[in-house]
Amino acid sequence: MAQDTHNSGIAARYATAVFELAQEEKSVEALEKDFAALQAMMEESPELARLVRAPVFSREDQAKGLNGVLHRMEAAPLTRRFVLMLAGKRRLFMLSDVIRAFGLMVAKLRGEVSAQVTSARALNDAEVTELKQILKSRLGRDARLEAKVDPSLLGGLVVKVGSRMIDSSLRTKLNGIRAAMRGN
Repeated sequence: MAQDTHNSGIAARYATAVFELAQEEKSVEALEKDFAALQAMMEESPELARLVRAPVFSREDQAKGLNGVLHRMEAAPLTRRFVLMLAGKRRLFMLSDVIRAFGLMVAKLRGEVSAQVTSARALNDAEVTELKQILKSRLGRDARLEAKVDPSLLGGLVVKVGSRMIDSSLRTKLNGIRAAMRGN
C-alpha cells in the first residue's frame, strides 16, 4: 500500500512535468489523444501491457517495442520523447498512472469533473450522452466519464464523482431487499 502511494506520487510528478511541457508546446490535445490511444492499446493487448509493466524486459527492449508502437500510431513528438524517457528511466510500469493523472489535469484545465461509471454492460453512445447531460445538470460542469463494465451489477449504474457515489445497481437493491427480509 505504501509503495502504491509512493508510485502514484511519482506518477503525478511525471504527469505534471509532461502537462506543463505540453502547455508550453501547445500540444495538450495531441498528448491527450496519444495517451488515450496508448491506454486503449494496453487494455486491448496483453502483450503490450506486459511489455510496459513487466520488469523482465530490459530498458532497451521496452524502448524498442514502444518506439515501434508510437511510430505506428503516429504519436506526437512530445508523446514519443516522454514515453521513451520513461522507458529509459525504468519507470514505464507507471505509464497508466501517469496517463490517469494527466487526464485529471486536462479535465481541471477545461473545468470538467471526472466521473467513474460502472455498468453491467457497455453503455452505447446515446446512453453516454444522456448520462453526461444529467451529470452536467446536477453538477453544473461537464463530466469526463471513465466507463467500466462489471457484469456482477446485474443492471443499473454506479457513478462516482469525487467522494460522492450514486449506486443504482440491481445488485445493491437486491442486497438491500435481502437484508430487509432477514431483519437486519
